Amino acid sequence: MKIVTPRHPEASRRPASDEFWDLRLYITGRTAKAMAVLSTLRAACEGRLKGRYRITVIDLVEQPQRASADQIVAIPTIVRKLPKPVRTFIGNLSDVSQLLADVPMCYAD
Repeated sequence: MKIVTPRHPEASRRPASDEFWDLRLYITGRTAKAMAVLSTLRAACEGRLKGRYRITVIDLVEQPQRASADQIVAIPTIVRKLPKPVRTFIGNLSDVSQLLADVPMCYAD
């Protein structure tokens, strides 16, 4: 997984454990690979962000204009809009540990 971090004054800030996460997953079509990435992402978020995340799936087959508008150069790509700073994760997303590295695990009561 390649992580692209913008140069920004807040770039080194770690997200607080109670912050809401807004994630965008960019795919091309509802392929088995795309659905596997979505499933992996959802499972990871449930384990670490239960009740504090939103995943928006953007299919570039249906909305190709979003690729240039959101500067997507490869798929699958996850863009973390919140918490700030915005971060982009490109490539093999089978290991989402880097995406959620700053978040402690949630445990069922």
